[in-house]
Amino acid sequence: MKLTDLLKAIQPIKIIGDTEKEITGVNIDSRLVKEGHLFMAMRGTQADGHAYISSAIAKGATAILCEELPEKIEKEIPYIVVNDSEEAVGKIATTFYGNPTSRMKLVGVTGTNGKTTIATLLYNMFRKFGHKVGLVSTVCNYIDDKPIPTEHTTPDPITLNELLGKMADAGCEYAFMEVSSHSIAQKRISGLKYVGGIFTNLTRDHLDYHKTVENYLRAKKKFFDDMPKNAFSLTNLDDKNGKVMVQNTKSKIYTYSLTNLSDFKGRVLESHFEGMLLNFNNHEVAVPFVGKFNASNLLAVFGAAVLLGKEEEEVLRVLSTLHPVSGRFEAIRSLKGYTAIIDYAHTPDALANVLRAIHGVLEGRGKVITVFGAGGNRDKGKRPLMAKEAAKGSDKIIVTSDNPRFEDPQAIINDVLAGLTDDDMKKTISIEDRREAIRTACMLAQPDDVILVAGKGHEDYQEIKGVKHHFDDHEVVREAMK
Repeated sequence: MKLTDLLKAIQPIKIIGDTEKEITGVNIDSRLVKEGHLFMAMRGTQADGHAYISSAIAKGATAILCEELPEKIEKEIPYIVVNDSEEAVGKIATTFYGNPTSRMKLVGVTGTNGKTTIATLLYNMFRKFGHKVGLVSTVCNYIDDKPIPTEHTTPDPITLNELLGKMADAGCEYAFMEVSSHSIAQKRISGLKYVGGIFTNLTRDHLDYHKTVENYLRAKKKFFDDMPKNAFSLTNLDDKNGKVMVQNTKSKIYTYSLTNLSDFKGRVLESHFEGMLLNFNNHEVAVPFVGKFNASNLLAVFGAAVLLGKEEEEVLRVLSTLHPVSGRFEAIRSLKGYTAIIDYAHTPDALANVLRAIHGVLEGRGKVITVFGAGGNRDKGKRPLMAKEAAKGSDKIIVTSDNPRFEDPQAIINDVLAGLTDDDMKKTISIEDRREAIRTACMLAQPDDVILVAGKGHEDYQEIKGVKHHFDDHEVVREAMK
């Protein structure tokens, strides 16, 4: 593609050199630059791409996009100067990869909790309807039935547009995508066209990056502010921020709720560890999911599918055949008569939701033992809050390691324990070794008890001092049950 064609997607403030040059690739990482590539210098959170312009040229970059010209200008290299390289990168990337979102219907899901479940269930549902579908998610990306491993909830704009381009080229008619607050704030989704957006909920998370809840909210809200007029925004009225999210959107607003009057109304009729009986818009449906938070997620899936043109009865028929996403309220029964629940809950609100769901089924018949920790090098403020929620909903607490990353595991545990009262401490033990913590919970559990193993869910590793060691909560629980 000619550089001049790529530049039609943006508004440069200055151009130096020949824009008729052929561009064979686009990059924001100078290490990946090859002959014929356009290197785009971005000011990242870890490094400033402007410092790598000369090394990109040495590797064969044909052109440079930047916010600030380097001191040394190479005569044969065109330089494109922009006000905001974050904004420009997404638009250039989507143009280079053939505007994939104009060739399929893209729906984004944002919020603190529920993104993976909703996006994955929509992906599974629309494949069952017979469509070719793409998925961009925390657990795994898919181009129809082909899995593509993932490292971030929302990849960088180059990787993301290349992935979406492959989906469109493979004939995908729909793509469902988790949209993280980081990706909105860093404009990784710049240039993408959405036919719809779903808001799940908003509670404290990622304050290590956003600093305040207000900044976090603004990042999520911007997704809906930018939604086009011909798209839909489906928002959760059961969350106090549900109306705030869509107050400035140009798109058509729809609502879903388990408690309020809404376009898509749901109720939990019955609940067991095997599943629930739900009522959605006056239709009953049995599903193998547990908890009000899952009822809310399923209601969002139902609403989005109907807004994408599917009949309510057909949507409910397929909904009844879907299964929980890996590591999201997965129940494992022991021969001893107790149940272990594996869940990704790693925020105070998510922990509270899962514990409420467990009590909703238990109805006082057994005790709850909660095993959890907190990730290292992340928002420290949520650690004592998670402890408070665990204490409210548990008869016994075992505080352990999650992914300590580069922090001292015991220091993280101490931060968590700081949220507990003297009375809470009487029912709490701390075991740094996560495997040992899970084994201890299984030894303590009696018939009818429930062990909640929270924090890692689908993850099959533990990150310690920058190294990922194999660790799967499912495997450890099954091993301990033996």
